[in-house]
Amino acid sequence: MTSNAAAPFRHGLLSISAAAVAWGAGGAVAALLMRTSGLGPVAVCCWRFGVAALCLALLPAGAPRAGRAGPRRGTARTDAGRAGTGRTDAGRTDAGRTDAGRGTAVLTGLGLAVSQCSYFGSVHYAGLGLGTLVTIGAGPVLTSLGAHLLLGEHLTRRALAAVTLALAGLAVLVAAPAAGPRPVLGVTLAVLAGAGQSALTLWARGGSARAGTGAFTTGLLCLLPLAAVQGVVPTAGEPAVTGAALLFLGTVPTLLAYRWYFTGLAAVPGAMAAVLVLLEPATAAVIGVLFLGEPVTAALPVGSALLLAAIAALARG
Repeated sequence: MTSNAAAPFRHGLLSISAAAVAWGAGGAVAALLMRTSGLGPVAVCCWRFGVAALCLALLPAGAPRAGRAGPRRGTARTDAGRAGTGRTDAGRTDAGRTDAGRGTAVLTGLGLAVSQCSYFGSVHYAGLGLGTLVTIGAGPVLTSLGAHLLLGEHLTRRALAAVTLALAGLAVLVAAPAAGPRPVLGVTLAVLAGAGQSALTLWARGGSARAGTGAFTTGLLCLLPLAAVQGVVPTAGEPAVTGAALLFLGTVPTLLAYRWYFTGLAAVPGAMAAVLVLLEPATAAVIGVLFLGEPVTAALPVGSALLLAAIAALARG
């Protein structure tokens, strides 16, 4: 791999790794909120999307518009004067792009709503460590298989070895006891969350998914009715701490992390991305032990070392 080609690849590795660490921290913050604020999994996820959408809406108007492609005024007038159809063709092109963008935002938002709400549910019912591990553990297998079948990506020996090493690390970590009240339900939700995240990864590798205002707003609107039944307003805890936690959850592991992730996917194959995301459960497991009182087992350092070895193998590729 030449230096010119390696730079975007390594930048992609760094972007996805940063997103995974942010997601692991976000899971810990969500677990803390569900313990102290009186909010349930759906409500926390709803706040997450709402804060992210609001932050994007408050950005300067010039930034989003700069990326829009459109005909120059002079070109449109010339075409209209010569053939009488230039303005109509431009209008159709812009309308098609607008419809495609809306469809992308809706589908991305639905995928985010399913995966993130299921993930927070798994954390609530199975504990931060186990819920995160099972959610992400399904990623390498589902994403690698989907990338091979749907996108035609070939799995190299290094990638296969890294996936195997990563799954071995997960097997060791999952052997730890569950910290949640209903581990079976939590694991079921974790598998659903893993499937949703894998689908988003494959769709983003195909160049479609975007984490924008429309996607987060769609996720918010999908979850708002359920959150209203469950309770959207925090009923316990310190208001300042709860507000800071919700702000962090909506910005770092949501607004920023998904942008980092989708940017990294432009240069990193789906199978490699699925292994890099395993930094999330490692981060969550460490935070769960250090700050949330989840049980410490001998499997934690062994499993985490295997995950880091898998990531190092990919980074050398």
